[in-house]
Amino acid sequence: MNQRPEPDLLSFAGRWVARVRGKVIAQGSTREEALRAAKISRPKENPEVSFMAPPSAEKNEALLQTILAAVPARQTIHLVGGAVRDRLLGRASGDLDFAVPQGALKLARGVANRTQGAFFPLDEESDTGRIVYVHEDGTRTRADFAAYRRPDLASDLAARDFSINAIALDPRTNENLDPVGGLKDLRDKRIRACSPQSLTDDPVRILRAVRLAASLGFNIQLETRKLMKEAAPLLSRVSPERLRDELLKMLGGPRPATSLRALELLGALPYLLPELPALKSVGQPAPHVHDVWAHTLAVVGHLEGILAALEPGRTPGEDTDLFEGMISLRLGRYRQHFAAHFSSDPASESTPRSLLFFAALYHDIAKPQTRALHEGRVRFLGHDELGTRVTAERARALRLSNDDISRLKAIVAHHMRLHFFTNRLAVKNSPPSRRAIYRFFRDAHEAGVDLCLLGLADLRGTYEQTLPQELWTACLDVCRILLENWWEKPQETVSPPNLVNGHDLIASLGLIPGPIVGKVLEAVQEAQATGGLPPGATREEALAFAQGWLAEAGRQ
Repeated sequence: MNQRPEPDLLSFAGRWVARVRGKVIAQGSTREEALRAAKISRPKENPEVSFMAPPSAEKNEALLQTILAAVPARQTIHLVGGAVRDRLLGRASGDLDFAVPQGALKLARGVANRTQGAFFPLDEESDTGRIVYVHEDGTRTRADFAAYRRPDLASDLAARDFSINAIALDPRTNENLDPVGGLKDLRDKRIRACSPQSLTDDPVRILRAVRLAASLGFNIQLETRKLMKEAAPLLSRVSPERLRDELLKMLGGPRPATSLRALELLGALPYLLPELPALKSVGQPAPHVHDVWAHTLAVVGHLEGILAALEPGRTPGEDTDLFEGMISLRLGRYRQHFAAHFSSDPASESTPRSLLFFAALYHDIAKPQTRALHEGRVRFLGHDELGTRVTAERARALRLSNDDISRLKAIVAHHMRLHFFTNRLAVKNSPPSRRAIYRFFRDAHEAGVDLCLLGLADLRGTYEQTLPQELWTACLDVCRILLENWWEKPQETVSPPNLVNGHDLIASLGLIPGPIVGKVLEAVQEAQATGGLPPGATREEALAFAQGWLAEAGRQ
């Protein structure tokens, strides 16, 4: 059983930590990241590096024992797939996958009845069922039961994707079955296809291999990389839903920029996100130091660093450069707020983090179409507006939800506003006004938080090492002002309480139901946020303001 983290270490749950004499000095998403960060802050020390298993690891271990107690003693059953891999690596796994010779649906239904789980028949033809358990803290664990796809367990495992996922565990005896050498590949930190047919049988495994390599810090075997490259064109045959799920897992996981570069080298990007190749070799004027594609990858990479710098439990010694250190100083007080902002349903592949990285990938997607000379200078006028439409089209093609599409559109549509605020502060010493703050969040809503983070990453990706410190300071100050209003003063400047409603306007001012009612309500709320109405204004004062606003609008 994984040991539960001590209370003061819970903020590092799910991360690798480096400790010296019991004190955490660095952390990372992989062992190598944690060790590298430790060497930067304490170059002469020899830290102990270990994985801090989340509390869910203990929770799933207890759930496993509960499930086993509900399985008949004579029933052959093995834990397989990622759950075994993660267990062997000392990592927490969100799901449990079981393999049985036959009768998986019937077994799953019986176990669900005896353990108070919710049963779902996933595929009657392939004899696969699922049980979903909802824990007291609201998190969920999925337990899937599947019948062998081959005559026996060994051949079933050999037909899976990668050797490290083809290890079975007898949960009663803790004995492993390893027909294709997955244990050695785990020790060697290697991703290797189970067979030459693995990638052509299911091309989505190309994306899975890249994601696993990034999340585990493993290398992909050379022969497997060749097979992936050969199978890349077959991605066009994969359903949009499966491509979406793997893409979002990749973008929401560790090192998405590294994963994207790998997909580019494998020739997979045109079949996954066909708009991206057009970004290559599209030049940009100063202060940009990259073409549009290199800039996009740089933004994704810097966004990773910014999010890491704002994680709970981060210490100043872990910041890898001056710019990240300044983030900690100016925005560090909002670490818990950021953590809550990025919290998500563990059962969904679509998370606020994955959507932010999707938006970062597409924020300049329309620059090739909008590149033109304007007053003797290369400009990309309207790239944000056209990019919003292109992003929405790709999101719809991948079958993202309407809510997800709306969030992506908000981020791409308004990604230039932070730069406008930053330049005004840096050049004119003019911070965002209350009106500007109100309208920013009126248009972006909670995506305004994402826009702050993307704006910081975009600025770094534009200048890289030529970034003036005063411009970076101005951008951080703009973000601090916006976030302070969003998280600390929402009723003052973001969403003041409603003083009147549509019925009040119709009854008191004689308005006819229609668009004008909404416009007047918006004008009243903006006046509350910007000082046009005094703090603590009454309903009568709001109605008087509305009447004056209508009179002024009628004169214009």
